[in-house]
Amino acid sequence: MNGQDRRISRRAWLAGAGAALAWSASPARALLAITGERPLPASVEALISRMTLVEKAGQLNLLAAAWAGGAAISLNPAGAASSFDAQLRMVRRGELTGVFNGNGAEMARRMQTEAVRRSRLKIPLLFAADVIHGLRTVFPVPLAEAASFDPDLARRTARAAAVEASASGIDWTFAPMVDIARDARWGRGVEGSGEDVLLGRVMAAARVEGFQGSGLAAPDAVAACAKHFVAYGAGEAGLDYNSVDVSERTLRDIYFPPFQAAFAAGAPTVMASFNDLSGIPATGNPWLLDTVLRKEWGFGGLVVSDYTGDEELIAHGFAKDGRDAARLAFLAGVDMSMQSGLYLKYLPDLVEKGEVPLARLDEAVRRVLALKVALGLFDDPFRRIDPAREKARLRTPETLALAREAGARSIVMLRNEGDLLPLPRSGKKIALIGPFAGGGHDLIGPWNVYGTDREAVDLVTAVRETVPDATMDDGSNLARAVAAARAADIVVLAIGETQTMSGEAQSRTEIVVPAEQQALAEAIAATGKPYVVLLRTGRALALSGAVAKAPALLVTWFLGSQDGPAIADVLFGVASPSARLPVSFPRASGQVPYYYAHRNTGRPNPPGALQPYKAHFRDYPNSALFPFGYGLTYGEMVYSDLRLSSKTLGDTPLTIRATITNTGRMAATEAVQLYIHDVVASVTQPVRVLKAFTRVTLAPGARQEVSFTLTRADLSFIGRELTPTTEPGAFRLWIAPSAEAEGLAGTFTLT
Repeated sequence: MNGQDRRISRRAWLAGAGAALAWSASPARALLAITGERPLPASVEALISRMTLVEKAGQLNLLAAAWAGGAAISLNPAGAASSFDAQLRMVRRGELTGVFNGNGAEMARRMQTEAVRRSRLKIPLLFAADVIHGLRTVFPVPLAEAASFDPDLARRTARAAAVEASASGIDWTFAPMVDIARDARWGRGVEGSGEDVLLGRVMAAARVEGFQGSGLAAPDAVAACAKHFVAYGAGEAGLDYNSVDVSERTLRDIYFPPFQAAFAAGAPTVMASFNDLSGIPATGNPWLLDTVLRKEWGFGGLVVSDYTGDEELIAHGFAKDGRDAARLAFLAGVDMSMQSGLYLKYLPDLVEKGEVPLARLDEAVRRVLALKVALGLFDDPFRRIDPAREKARLRTPETLALAREAGARSIVMLRNEGDLLPLPRSGKKIALIGPFAGGGHDLIGPWNVYGTDREAVDLVTAVRETVPDATMDDGSNLARAVAAARAADIVVLAIGETQTMSGEAQSRTEIVVPAEQQALAEAIAATGKPYVVLLRTGRALALSGAVAKAPALLVTWFLGSQDGPAIADVLFGVASPSARLPVSFPRASGQVPYYYAHRNTGRPNPPGALQPYKAHFRDYPNSALFPFGYGLTYGEMVYSDLRLSSKTLGDTPLTIRATITNTGRMAATEAVQLYIHDVVASVTQPVRVLKAFTRVTLAPGARQEVSFTLTRADLSFIGRELTPTTEPGAFRLWIAPSAEAEGLAGTFTLT
């Protein structure tokens, strides 16, 4: 297997998930088992008996840093005013376990000094941050990176992000987000890996492994936090924070597996989601947080609320007041309260009155201390706090080069008529037109606390390194933009979403290119000049007109610090596009939620024209404009010679082989995908499910055999009894370049 040929199968993650189920019942042992260390040291265990109730509640109280870093203040709702001095006083009194999104190593040094020198018990603080896709070196947004179909790339960027974060005093990141997102209206899909369960699982595990490196105690490791538990991405109508009403089968089949993969990879913490789940808010849901997470899966790590999630039980109509909200969330299984302060305010009295058992309080404190021990904070509270190291590790040439590589490998090419791309490097006059053609804005994408657009490289700067006389127009004046297009040989049209249109609280009813930009595209197309559309977005969009029919169309997402250079590398053929869509692009906004792994219904439309009284809209077929897994290369990939080792699958694994040939003129990387369909089952099954994929890099004229292996376990599904079930019968399979391509099709029988 070469470096580009990485096979990922669902079976591997099913096996890996067993590690989570084998964890010890002791929360301290379970957490420390991640690094293979001893149980909670006796000296740390003894602290629990010495703590007052207030100090115990303090270990469960996490607040936003008063001395905030970067864009932290603007990324959450305004809260109660606080000051750095006030938080230092809380530290001295043992009322604060740590802070998040603070202002770097110097802030952490001052707070940690207060904790270990001036508080009564000298328990070190925990410093957390939202390191979603990089710290100061910003990598592509997670949805873009998922398009690479390369978990090793995600592992490498998470590792680089952890090196920067740990040098800034950060111990714990609120990432990865592993929510499956199947409704493109939901803005937070930009933080995850898209619509597919397998891709979600492998990316979740890779990011955990990258963040945590060689072990939690390493000075360059940060603890991962899988979020948001659970089904946050399934909010009704794609509306953020909205109610979720899905079956337990859907939870177990779709929304649970990425969390199980994250835990199997060693994630020691998990964040409860904002949404209610069939009427019970996740933050107050004992079935979810105790029955499933603790008892069934054996998770021994820490559960943290989302930002004021416990307090929001009041607005849900689930708790009558703050005291009731603290009681319900804590008894449901939320160990640590983020930002509300309710645990500090009410837990001591709730325990004194007998409404919360002291044993439950000690259990939660023990989990917090176990995390701090695992991170090495009791051995050296300043292991990640070094202002000199912070300066040395931020935005190094190596991490910026990785950002450029990751950006180029995240770009999806959807159209390339007449081989318009790659662009010539000389001899043609190129005009960059549109709101994203240049300027220090909308480069790094949403949900980044510490990076800035000012430090990122824009498109025009990068393009002019290759074509110095490239012209630029921001498209704000239509007549001027059209004149610029007419004066050029080729137009590069940079349009799409601003970075404030995706992310938290950014649900959209119409997932289309903004009207004025669509009009710009139509006007450019009317000039008759060849044009390339660069589509900046944090979600799947419903494309139409001159955008959908552009001679060349690239989905460029938000690529981070090296946004412009990464795009230029693909435009001019320095890098060949190799990414694939991690989400289906629908035909219209009204089609969503749309995802490839839907069920057939009892009235599927047969191939061909739309027929009456079948499952489709009046105006569109039940298919995507650009499906999951779709993407073109600068090569021409031909699939041939499908071979199965047997027509049946029993106790012996089934091997499926095919040959991939590059008949084009340029080297290219193909993401080869294996899908199956269970033809008849006791629970209706999706029309296709991705079971494995591999990346193959081929020179012009080269060919390579790819092979996949299926076992009986790969064919299991959540059966009628809500447990993994495997049933004999006929299966279809495809080795194909996307979820809706025929590719090479075959059949086999499970005996």
